[in-house]
Amino acid sequence: MATIKKRFSNLSPQKIANLKVAALCFLAAATFWVLNALNKDNYTTLVDYPIEIVFDTEEFMPVEKLPSRIKVEVNGNGWDLLRKYFKVNEAPFLIEINNPSTKNYILTSEIRRGLAESINPTNLVSMVTDTITFNIDKVVTRKIKVQLDTTSNLLARNYNIAGDIELDPSIVNIKGPTSVLQKLDGMITVSLGETRINKNYNKILPLELSDDLREFLTLDEESVHVKFDVYQMLEGNKRLKIKKLNFPNSVSLAEEPSIVMRYRIDERRVQDLNNFEFEAVLNYYNRNRNDSTVTVQVNPKPPFLENIEIDPSVLKLKYDE
Repeated sequence: MATIKKRFSNLSPQKIANLKVAALCFLAAATFWVLNALNKDNYTTLVDYPIEIVFDTEEFMPVEKLPSRIKVEVNGNGWDLLRKYFKVNEAPFLIEINNPSTKNYILTSEIRRGLAESINPTNLVSMVTDTITFNIDKVVTRKIKVQLDTTSNLLARNYNIAGDIELDPSIVNIKGPTSVLQKLDGMITVSLGETRINKNYNKILPLELSDDLREFLTLDEESVHVKFDVYQMLEGNKRLKIKKLNFPNSVSLAEEPSIVMRYRIDERRVQDLNNFEFEAVLNYYNRNRNDSTVTVQVNPKPPFLENIEIDPSVLKLKYDE
């Protein structure tokens, strides 16, 4: 660049003026040549012509982006082809489809005549794109079930839900294209937005669809009332009295252990324990002959006790000679 500037600085004012005139003449000649060329006919080129698929938007909805252009070969005046190539002021060719959910394509041969009339005075030479595909579904309304998301650590440790979870409404109407509705499998999941709950729950939560579904589906409800009670399972233990069944006189225990039952109990049923006398039952008929042991059985086993563990759970037998 510095070299060019140096050379121009060595030129006389007359030579610089002559160079400017030459440049203008070249530009004018090139402009006249381009304009003259564009005024000629019988040019052929490929263009992406705009299209618009028209259908009843109340009854149908596209589930994928609709095609907006097709490739065609055209012949005509240079100016017309230039406008079409650069898509200047080109109104899209309308393709009307009465029932798009029954057929997901249209052959361009079916629209050739109408397109040829639309692009007049340019001549349509050929349809490079042979098929226009689309994915448009029928819009329907369905009833779906509202359910609670229980995949996370919903409750605090040792807490359970008492009774049923109340959801109001438990059924909602949802509207959208059939293929998208099928992804829901008849249910919409509500997230509580919190974990390790340790008290009764009573809140109104928003009914929300995921981002990939929200643009297609609409719900007739915006919220759901969620209510449920919880109770705590308390940990406890009891020392058990041993009760032997069917033991012959020649058989005894290798040692007299202290047997402990550990359990979890519904906090609402703690007082019920007073109604039971728990025993560690050893039934000789259920012994393991291979290692001369017997398994400890707890009696009774009320249903409100959970996670019952016995320590020790197996006892060694001793046979008198």
